[in-house]
Amino acid sequence: MTSHSAIDAEDAARLLAFGLRPRVTPSRDDDYKELALRYRHDEAFRLLTDRIGKGFGLTVLGSERGTDSLALAALEGSVFETKLDDYAKRARYRGERGDTERVLHGLIHLAIAALAFPRPQDLALDGYIGRVNAGLIDATVRDACRQLKERAAKGDDGTDTPSDTPELEAVWHAYTRRPEASRTKDDRAALNSTRAMVGRALNFLTESGFLTAVGDPKEGAYRTTSRYQLQVRELAATQAFNELLKLNVVPMTDASGSLRPGAATTPVVESEEATDV
Repeated sequence: MTSHSAIDAEDAARLLAFGLRPRVTPSRDDDYKELALRYRHDEAFRLLTDRIGKGFGLTVLGSERGTDSLALAALEGSVFETKLDDYAKRARYRGERGDTERVLHGLIHLAIAALAFPRPQDLALDGYIGRVNAGLIDATVRDACRQLKERAAKGDDGTDTPSDTPELEAVWHAYTRRPEASRTKDDRAALNSTRAMVGRALNFLTESGFLTAVGDPKEGAYRTTSRYQLQVRELAATQAFNELLKLNVVPMTDASGSLRPGAATTPVVESEEATDV
């Protein structure tokens, strides 16, 4: 059995601490770079790091392509876990039930992931970069809600089998009755608009190192990072994600990397080091 020193354990913990700071990369910090290289090439140190991470309620998804940054995910019940209840509570629309609000935000995040990686090969292909924008996300969720409504109606008539995820079917009316965009009296974006909810999700994912804003900020366009690809690989195993994909309302990216409904072409593969215009 390989023995580890107290210094080894401290180094492993420091590497995990770096991984929890998505804006810090090995290229910008020599200490992080040294630890990341050790994690890649030293199997005993890698195992030690993984085990310490598990003890903290973290799982190591891998190293981000091109940066060697450590990609981490919180285990269920971990102190590092971002609970959807807490996330939704900070942006709850007055008069909406908490459980409904939670599912609404969850549906938006599912749509972003499905739009970014609409096919299994997109997730499997290292280096694939997905692109999303706020307007398309909102339109996709609205279309998904419309289909959920239609499927629920068919189920009531006994002509179709209802969804295996009833929480999705129960939320369609809550999303569609929200305004797409609205302003407050002092010209701020109203929290009850669906575009504001989508914007909150995109900002959260950007701050977490999962998305990078590109182009004109007014367009609300983003590209994915390899950290997000690793995260969505885990998400893709969930029933809710597969349920959303089965609705067949997720558009593909075209060869130029733009998003347009109905386009189904070759996946876009780009270098993450490329300059966005």
